[in-house]
Amino acid sequence: MTRYAPILRFFPGLLLVTILFSGGGFVLHAQSGAAFYYEQGRSYMTGEDWYSAAESFLECLRLNPAHAEGTAALAECYYELGEFDEALSWVRKARTLARLNLDLANLEAVILVALGRLDGASALIAEVLAREPYNKEALFAQAELDIARGRAGDAVTRYREVVRRYPDDRRVLVSLALVLGSLGDTPGALSYIERALETHPGDYRIYYYAAYLNAKAERFPQAIRYVEQSLFYKNGYGPARSLLASLRYRSGQYEEAARLADEAIALNRNDTSAWYLKGMSYIRLRRNSEAISILATASAIDPGDEFIRTALEETLINSTGLEDPGRIRWAAWHFARARDFRSRNLAGEALFEYRRGLRLYPYARDRREYAELLRLLGYPARHLEELRFLQDRGMADPTVNDAVETYDALLSDTLFKRWSVDPVELSRRHWKVAVFSVNSQSAFFHADAGAIASAYIKDLLVHDRNIQPMDLELRQASFSQAFRAAREGGADYFLVITAGESERDLSLRGELFVGRTGSPARTFSAFRTGADRLRNSSRGIVEQMGASLPFRGELVQRQAAQGLLDKGKADGVTENAVYDIVKKGRPFILNEGIGLYYAEEDAVGTLLINRVDEEVSSGTISRKGFFDRVAPGDEIIQQTKKPETADSGVPMADPELRTLLRTASSF
Repeated sequence: MTRYAPILRFFPGLLLVTILFSGGGFVLHAQSGAAFYYEQGRSYMTGEDWYSAAESFLECLRLNPAHAEGTAALAECYYELGEFDEALSWVRKARTLARLNLDLANLEAVILVALGRLDGASALIAEVLAREPYNKEALFAQAELDIARGRAGDAVTRYREVVRRYPDDRRVLVSLALVLGSLGDTPGALSYIERALETHPGDYRIYYYAAYLNAKAERFPQAIRYVEQSLFYKNGYGPARSLLASLRYRSGQYEEAARLADEAIALNRNDTSAWYLKGMSYIRLRRNSEAISILATASAIDPGDEFIRTALEETLINSTGLEDPGRIRWAAWHFARARDFRSRNLAGEALFEYRRGLRLYPYARDRREYAELLRLLGYPARHLEELRFLQDRGMADPTVNDAVETYDALLSDTLFKRWSVDPVELSRRHWKVAVFSVNSQSAFFHADAGAIASAYIKDLLVHDRNIQPMDLELRQASFSQAFRAAREGGADYFLVITAGESERDLSLRGELFVGRTGSPARTFSAFRTGADRLRNSSRGIVEQMGASLPFRGELVQRQAAQGLLDKGKADGVTENAVYDIVKKGRPFILNEGIGLYYAEEDAVGTLLINRVDEEVSSGTISRKGFFDRVAPGDEIIQQTKKPETADSGVPMADPELRTLLRTASSF
């Protein structure tokens, strides 16, 4: 029985009325044909074959466009297939045939929730509940609306109310278990899923959700047992097969995970999730060349899957030489993208793609285009650095040599020239941050999603001029091991990344902890949908963390009352900004939260910025106290209150939870 079965019981006299007014046998034949295809579609729906069901209902409606039940069923099929725009179109057509049917209104509401049109969904749900305060489907829709708005706690309250009224309803028991699991209430989640198993023994879908919840709680042996029971009751159940392969991978059984992936590939050569899991298994088995080939095949099937591409690129970076042809090939993809972004005046996007390409293949001649982009963005000194790199590598032509000579002359009056310092050697990162993924964190579609996102974020931090991403193992077995690695490595902070995803959406969560104490510092979240969601959500996490860390620099030189700061325009320094000058080594990181503290007597002066260049700045030093204790090497600090909320304005719904709840709607 599907979620909206009641909406399909419309107009029992429809066929008779049509016969009476048709005036011909052709219409009678069409009506009987429509009825056949409708029943066929319903049979396919029972087996969850949504594509075949939709095909049957389309044929039903071709023969009888006013077939109300077929119209409603087709809307449900498109909803189950994730084609929400199409589902909305058909459910609205169905509602014109049955305006007072509340189940159709509920279906439209959940479709609107899936489309992110939350206000419209809220109005429809309120309309239904005003007529029937305890309408079960409306309560379900309201709970899904709460989750879409990031209010899972409110959804729990609604589900508990439904459980009270329908204590044996398997859908509400499963839904409540899933929501509690997403909130970290493992005992509550397992209690409700066990209750569902007791009241509905033999239901393969409940065993599947039980396996998922146990896996989320890192109870892998129990999860494997449950998913095998799901497959016992329905052999060949696709989601259970995929989950079993993922569980084998997460349990360290990489050969078995690869074997199961091969079985899935044999059934469907275009199953990119199976190719991805096989590639990841080979990486863990240290069969990197084979993993690269497997992931390349997966990327050819779905070029837009960022997890596949990122896993492939990280494997190339970590296991091949700089001149490897594979690096050149995959770097070229980023350079082509960068040029496309430049042609559309999307300089920031182009900059990112050039950097990613150069990370793969640093010796590409496309570096010249990257250098030109830096010049256009107002960074002539960095433009010059890139051109000199080309000269050092023997990749310069007369045009590059002339440009080096020209910009060397143009920059003759810059601060680094006047103070006789090399900005490249001067550049120092003042925050050491380790990036981790704990417990082989996996998302719904990609095993090790947390580790892949961690690698991406670590790569982005390479380009943050004030943060040094530490060279520590990304995958940590537990939080305590991550804490130990960060503390022993001397990290100021460590960032633990988790990921949740659906077919279209991705949410990343970065929990920042103090490296010395392991205490919470801050949490960052990013939710993105559509193309480039891994890239954009990762950038969101990096930008939030960068904005949260206090400004920190160094007084590198002093000439009388003038001081030179090792940060400039590229680091956000502006004229007339005032910074504290603190004795070298005296600022300490707070035991909890983000920030620095130092004794009042260790603040020896202030620096008022009066000239800002690209890489460095200079300003006037004012001492504190009678004696002048300011010296080169002292730290330059700006204490500012940072916003507690991150990525404001973006709904932080859990896309993985929403996907699971939608699959549970077929009960």
